[in-house]
Amino acid sequence: MLLNRSLQIAFLISFATHVVIVAQNPGYIFFPSTGKNRKALEINYIKPPKTVKQEAKKTSLSRNEPFLKVPSRITADKRTPPPFVSQEEISKASRQAMRKELSLDKPTLIKPDTIAIKKKITLPAVSLDKIGNPSYISYYQVVREKIRRAAYQNYNRNETGEVYITFIISDAGYLRDVRLVEEKSRAADYLKNIALVSVKNASPFPRFPKELDYSQLSFNVVISFEVE
Repeated sequence: MLLNRSLQIAFLISFATHVVIVAQNPGYIFFPSTGKNRKALEINYIKPPKTVKQEAKKTSLSRNEPFLKVPSRITADKRTPPPFVSQEEISKASRQAMRKELSLDKPTLIKPDTIAIKKKITLPAVSLDKIGNPSYISYYQVVREKIRRAAYQNYNRNETGEVYITFIISDAGYLRDVRLVEEKSRAADYLKNIALVSVKNASPFPRFPKELDYSQLSFNVVISFEVE
């Protein structure tokens, strides 16, 4: 009996203690609620504050200041266009400048000590009455022309005269023999040497045409040196 009474007193003390604890913590829950009664969590995103650069950009764009500074008054001198120049005037000016440049760059000519002479060299045809072959006459004219050109390059004095030369040409056009005929020449030694050298410089000559069926042929020329 005494034991039961002690248990009753202990129960009452324990009950009172729990009542006091519950009274002090009214939000205390002995049994947590199930997942069905739970409320979904809400996540709110907070925008970051605007940076100083964005605010500065906004303030710079909001200003009504002009992008380029334009003078309030434009004078007539600054706006006057250059004078019109036609294409003909440009080409004329360029030609004049070119002529002036050429005239300045033109070297001065040095006067020669000797006066230039106008030389004249001819090879009059020797009598061909006995030769009636047209092929020979045509070939003979070619030979004379080559000798005349060579003599014109070698003749550089004002001496005059005539030199008689005889020579032999092979069928291939090569010079076989050349000699001076003294008794028929009327010139100084200078012109005689020029005549011999000119015949040698003119060779080789063209080959014989088919009509001239010879191994070699002899020719005679008179080289006349004149000054005008």
